[in-house]
Amino acid sequence: MAELILVRHGQANSHATDEASYDKLSDLGHTQARWLGEHMRATNPHFDHVITGTLRRQKETAVGMGYDKTRVDGRLDELQYFAMAAALEAEHGIVTPTDPTEFASHLPKMIGYWAADKVKSVPERFADFHARTTGLIEEVCQGHGRVLLVTSGGVIGTILRHVLHLSDDGMAKIMLQVMNSSVHRLEYVHGQLMLGSFNATPHLDIPGREHARTFV
Repeated sequence: MAELILVRHGQANSHATDEASYDKLSDLGHTQARWLGEHMRATNPHFDHVITGTLRRQKETAVGMGYDKTRVDGRLDELQYFAMAAALEAEHGIVTPTDPTEFASHLPKMIGYWAADKVKSVPERFADFHARTTGLIEEVCQGHGRVLLVTSGGVIGTILRHVLHLSDDGMAKIMLQVMNSSVHRLEYVHGQLMLGSFNATPHLDIPGREHARTFV
């Protein structure tokens, strides 16, 4: 049996307009990571393996949680939203959002075009993104124990698409709901990978922390 705990990174730079400037935690993101680490140490702190992607915001979240000895695996890296949005606008005239409130309507359109392989000048085809993320999960499931994977919303959405056999639109809706520093539990039992919990934020459910429940 293997238990996989997926964590989305804390809040990053939500006012960024490119990948590089987005890839760092905000002050609140650091706080979210610290609170989640405190919660885990008070409940079930042991992990047999801790894995992050190569991105700064993912590594900062793991360190903020108290896990500074990690394995780095690029298969947990996020899709490149800004480059993909630019390609979608150039090829199909769908305007890139200039305000975070427009993101919720833009993302499903982008995912739909991307998954249907209708956007050509993207950094990574959807089939390749899906293969690398689910490939890592299947690899981890061949072992035993409890594994922490610190990653991003698009990766989590794609993994849940694989586990729950979701449509592309269903995957996009899942991605929009994944909160910063949220926890998602998968269990691999008797050859089946099953969802145990989704989008848990016990460290943010404490009164007085309502402001820390963020999506972008």
